[in-house]
Amino acid sequence: MVTPAVKREAVAHLRTAHEMSERRACQVIGAERMTVRYRSRRPDDPKLRERLVALARERRRFGYRRLLIFLRREGFVVNHKRLFRIYRQEGLKVRKRNGRKRATGARMPMPVPIRPHDLWVMDFVSDQLDSGRRFRVLGIYDVCTRQCLWAVADFSLTGKRVARELDLLMARYGKPKAIGSDNGTELTSNAILIWTAETGVDWHYIDPGKPMQNGFMESFNGRLRDEFLNETLFTSLQQARFALEEWRRDYNEVRPHSRIGWLTPAVHAATFGSQWARPLRIEGSAAWPIASADQSEINRNNRQIQPAAG
Repeated sequence: MVTPAVKREAVAHLRTAHEMSERRACQVIGAERMTVRYRSRRPDDPKLRERLVALARERRRFGYRRLLIFLRREGFVVNHKRLFRIYRQEGLKVRKRNGRKRATGARMPMPVPIRPHDLWVMDFVSDQLDSGRRFRVLGIYDVCTRQCLWAVADFSLTGKRVARELDLLMARYGKPKAIGSDNGTELTSNAILIWTAETGVDWHYIDPGKPMQNGFMESFNGRLRDEFLNETLFTSLQQARFALEEWRRDYNEVRPHSRIGWLTPAVHAATFGSQWARPLRIEGSAAWPIASADQSEINRNNRQIQPAAG
């Protein structure tokens, strides 16, 4: 069933894109002209909207009907139909639980970042050594500055390990306003549930099966795969970590980014003020060798895979 609002949008599209008259567009859509011309006179109530969002975040397992009772107790005069309309406009919903207890995240869409560290996003990618043993890479990305804040490679990356890496980043950059991710088991584990409760960081999960809701991270993963993982032969985990850190520094400090006017992410971050222009090399929780590897050995191990002839 098509709602009147959708019909109005369809008629407006036909009139602008195909230069139809209102009468003809209504005939094509099957809408009444009175419906198309109707303009809502409902007054918006920002106080009600703000309080509803606050209650939904506080009472995460309550739907709009129970929230309506709380609002009426506080003196708001509103019926259930109007409240449900606002509830849907704000993107609020109660997620269904399946199986064991997992982190559920905030009950609203990811915020649009306007300052550095407003929103961090993260995801995993995998690759393998020349011996065939597989390893994973955890990437953490700042959506506003387009910086790769950290990338760590290891054979196993659990929820506890993710929380430990986030603690190190927070010690360096401060607490982010929100973090976004998919619904992977490591990122919905009890360790992350405890970490978000202790730190107070809003964690936003995308809807299952919709990776483009985390489109910035998907784009970064594509660059990581195409420019680094597919181009490098890894002989050991140690060599992979060194090469990954070198690529991360190049991505942040040398590689131009098309979406920020071909600036590097480090230069773009500096435009927000000197407090954001910090050195990008930090120490993670991964074990590093006591003695530094010889540069010639790193260059030799970091050899490029030559494409097949033809």
